Amino acid sequence: MTKRFIYCQEDDVFIGWLEEFPDYRTQGESLLELKDNLKDIYNELTSGSMPNVHKVGELQIA
Repeated sequence: MTKRFIYCQEDDVFIGWLEEFPDYRTQGESLLELKDNLKDIYNELTSGSMPNVHKVGELQIA
């Protein structure tokens, strides 16, 4: 399974978030560390243990 994420580098830190969950951001000292942290966030957000998780949806307008 793959998930899209958005990231940028600010000074010596990579900041990113999962496209599906834009309200939940994390950081890492390297891109690899950022990806590991994003995996951790994904597992937390989809485990059902966190209440009121904000998600992105799609709406078809006819």
